[in-house]
Amino acid sequence: MRAFVLTGPREYSIEEVPEPEAAPGEAVVEVERVGVCGTDVEFYTGGMQYLHDGHSSYPMRLGHEWAGRVAAVGEGVDPAWIGRRVMGDTMLGDGTCRRCRRGLQHVCERRQEVGIRGGRHGALAERLAVPASSLHALPEAVDAALGALVEPGGNALRAVQGADPGPEDRVLVLGPGTIGLLTAMFARATGAEVHLMGLTESSPAFAASLGFEHTWTEATVPDLPFDAIIDASNAAHLPELALELVEPGGTVVYIGLASVPSRIDTRALVLADVTAVGVLSASPGLEATIGAYAEGSVDPRPLIAATVGLAGAGPVLAGERPPEAGPGPKIHIDPRRI
Repeated sequence: MRAFVLTGPREYSIEEVPEPEAAPGEAVVEVERVGVCGTDVEFYTGGMQYLHDGHSSYPMRLGHEWAGRVAAVGEGVDPAWIGRRVMGDTMLGDGTCRRCRRGLQHVCERRQEVGIRGGRHGALAERLAVPASSLHALPEAVDAALGALVEPGGNALRAVQGADPGPEDRVLVLGPGTIGLLTAMFARATGAEVHLMGLTESSPAFAASLGFEHTWTEATVPDLPFDAIIDASNAAHLPELALELVEPGGTVVYIGLASVPSRIDTRALVLADVTAVGVLSASPGLEATIGAYAEGSVDPRPLIAATVGLAGAGPVLAGERPPEAGPGPKIHIDPRRI
């Protein structure tokens, strides 16, 4: 089968590789759609911390936001999975440690991460083998495009759950990229008044096109009481700004990561009685995200700017936007296409 193989920083090839086989407890999926995210770009540039910590190494196959249909299952797996459209959890715990036993496999010290960590191949290939226990079935209302947005959507949902806004609350989302916009959508579904802040005029403008009336740049954020602030940016100075802007007694949720350490003054946190929440993974939010997409309370389709074939993955990772791309932040890959 064909697969996109990252062989080093900014070096890649489309290769013919052996097709995966369904080992005991695993399923092989025919991949229909894969989302490209910031983590993939960090691997492409060589800046991803896992490369320096020894959790990942080249060559590697990227792709952790995916959807497809089950083509085969291994020993011990219910054959009823075959033919079903699915997406899969990225985080694969060892299943035996204390964290896994407590339902926290996404922070297992010995976890694999699909297309990211521990040598587990990702979905930028025609087929993918994953543990059947990581699969989540998609209803008919959730097609491959939506299915590949479940993983980022689960992160966004968990960020909103961490903020726990009510209908009378005002929420400010920092960073209107894919995660930030999905976060704003889930926050809007709670009935909260949602504001978004970007560093440039263009990103808030796209947010406004999605029906968000309150969009700002850092220079124009109004002096309003924000009951919750969700930092979905990669700017190192915004975690501190979030703490400055949040209403006393409010909540700050950190889901974005900068390439350098961010600092906050814990005196400001304590003296304002602010709750701080960190969100790493979509894992606990996947089923609820599928449900939100299926019922239509959150519709992320406008975020998809373009879908290209496997050969288009390299240019996208290098920062090139396909000529036909719309204004959305997300590019999808269809590995079945050249």
